[in-house]
Amino acid sequence: MVANKPETDKPVDALTQDEAESELARLAEAIAAADIAYHQNDAPEITDAEYDALRIRNAEIEMRFPDLVRADSPTGSVGAPPAEGFAKVRHAVPMLSLAKAYTDQDVVDFIERGRRFFERDKDLDIAFTAEPKIDGLSASLRYENGVFVQGATRGNGTVGEDITANLKTIADIPHRLKGSGWPEVIEIRGEVYMTYAEFEALKARSAATGGQDYVNPRNTAAGSLRQKDPAVTASRNLKFFAYAWGYTTADPAPTQFESVRKFAEWGFEITPLMVRAKSVEELIAQYHVIEEKRSSLGYDIDGVVYKVDQLELQRRWGFVTGEPRWAIAHKFPAERATTTVRKIDIQVGRTGTLAPVARLAPVTVGGVVVENVTLHNEDYIKGLDSNGLPIREGRDIRIGDTVVIQRAGDVIPQIVDVAIDKRPADAGPYDFPHTCPVCGSPATREVNENTGKEDSRRRCTGELICPAQAVERLRHFVSRGAMDIEGLGAENIDLFFQAGLIETAADIFRLKDRRAAAQRALAERREEQARQREAASGKERKNARGADQRNFEGLEKLFAAIDARREPELDRFIFALGIRHVGDTTAALLARTFSTIEEFIRVGKETAAAEDPHTVFPSINGIGDTVIGALVDFFGNERNDKVLADLLEHVHPKPYVVTISADSAVAGKTIVFTGSLEKMTRSEAKAMAERLGAKVAGSVSAKTDLVVAGPGAGSKLKTATELGIEVVDEDAWLERVRGAV
Repeated sequence: MVANKPETDKPVDALTQDEAESELARLAEAIAAADIAYHQNDAPEITDAEYDALRIRNAEIEMRFPDLVRADSPTGSVGAPPAEGFAKVRHAVPMLSLAKAYTDQDVVDFIERGRRFFERDKDLDIAFTAEPKIDGLSASLRYENGVFVQGATRGNGTVGEDITANLKTIADIPHRLKGSGWPEVIEIRGEVYMTYAEFEALKARSAATGGQDYVNPRNTAAGSLRQKDPAVTASRNLKFFAYAWGYTTADPAPTQFESVRKFAEWGFEITPLMVRAKSVEELIAQYHVIEEKRSSLGYDIDGVVYKVDQLELQRRWGFVTGEPRWAIAHKFPAERATTTVRKIDIQVGRTGTLAPVARLAPVTVGGVVVENVTLHNEDYIKGLDSNGLPIREGRDIRIGDTVVIQRAGDVIPQIVDVAIDKRPADAGPYDFPHTCPVCGSPATREVNENTGKEDSRRRCTGELICPAQAVERLRHFVSRGAMDIEGLGAENIDLFFQAGLIETAADIFRLKDRRAAAQRALAERREEQARQREAASGKERKNARGADQRNFEGLEKLFAAIDARREPELDRFIFALGIRHVGDTTAALLARTFSTIEEFIRVGKETAAAEDPHTVFPSINGIGDTVIGALVDFFGNERNDKVLADLLEHVHPKPYVVTISADSAVAGKTIVFTGSLEKMTRSEAKAMAERLGAKVAGSVSAKTDLVVAGPGAGSKLKTATELGIEVVDEDAWLERVRGAV
């Protein structure tokens, strides 16, 4: 049997090759899910600090095991795929994320890296800029001959959503540039945001009409910008700060600072807190100035961004995959507050995980009322990490405890401390359930067969007999990243499941045959909601016939949406199956490898039946033992065979077609630099290759496409010769990429 769980907390330098491969698969899936939650759904599920930790660990493993870098490596992506419902826009220059700094020392390290990179230019006078990091939604505005012609979200950094009509409703965005001197074509980039005053006004207007509540200005601004009706966007009074640019036919100015000042001349709002500095002391001083003014700005910021000022030096320093080397975001520490734990509830997820949630006395943290916080697992409640080591100084969490809450990254609340001196005398340790609170089945902690270590999560063993798991799997099946069936959200899934109309995914595609029963279920829910509103308001309800008509029309739209998804993309379908450890990025790898659902099922069943799965399942870069073990479990379960066969009578996934494009002579190739380079530093050569779409590896293997060897090349050159890999010198390399840099 293949191990189910990698050593997720094991130090990177202690990982074996197989453990590293499994860990990279887990990290790719976790980061992709977090990107979708934050960038596409505007509903982050983990803290900024937790997200950054995932990316840092991924980068460290890739550095130690360069041959294991996945095709879907998070270091090669930014954000999330663009949402459905808007036309797609391919960015001429990718919209990248920024590396993060959390301490003053991180900033010192950033400055020192820059000085080392340019160490051959002894008299070079490097300047930097510092400006607030606005917490909103990134947007790119394309101007041709001074006229605004197209606007897009960041999306996944390469492809975004066309929201031109909505952006045109923002007063801070000029339809025609003012002044003169702007390039023939330029993509102005910046942040769309909502002020605190406008956010509170919107909440008040919504409350007065019985509308939805809003969580925070950032998510509200993002949702407002994605409205299908531009009039709704216009009513939200959004703002825009310009601070960067993408594709342009000419630089706005020689430096970052002067370029942003040009934006103001052209009619854009720019931050008044941007400064130019020469030393790390000046940068950190400006950080504290901005931090002190944070509460009085009237809008959200979550840090300070530092950039190399000279544009020529930015180009020379270049990029790592997904991030510019010449910029870094210095994040603010999280805000904190104190409250009490009223109770602890257990929720059951799609894979049967028992997830504890603390219900808190409401407390405001950073302008948001916090009432619930995840407790992750039973070890976390005991004050231990997954290795059994103490966190919060080993303080456990009990009902009645006074706890310190912070919203890490100003988003997700978490408990960071427990006030033991305020603990009630009768507060006993929390007894984590060993049975599922929904179906009563045993809840167990799996054991990693390689290490003998228990999984930190306890899972319900009820699987198909557990209603909670069934509902969560159905919710996952119809979700945006999976089958994306519009109108069949969590509320309707719950309704139809309770009515006995949908128990498996195949039932969704038979729902039209149960039209009358579905309409009755909707009518009964609407009637109950009307009774509740009547009881609350004391007003008699009216227009029952109109309600019936809305039920009918909504149901017909739902049937049409279901029919539209009978031929889904193969990767979406595989992801929708809910196979454990198979996220959307892993599903795409499987779809790309097997091309058709028939081939995927054939290989899956043969793998499950084999004594050693590795003798059947092909070697796929990015898929390790964890995923293979999950596929063995899925295809080795006869109940899944029946469910899948039933589903495929109604759904016919389209074959996966791979399209390959290249933008330069070395795009997509793996390059190794060895020996001494005489015309540029090794760092500059690496930056150049990555800018042209190549991947730079630290060691030579059969996957290497080209070795650039300078004087003194040793074992790497020998290995390349033995493997028959093409070797060129520095001059030949520069000739090959000439014209593309």
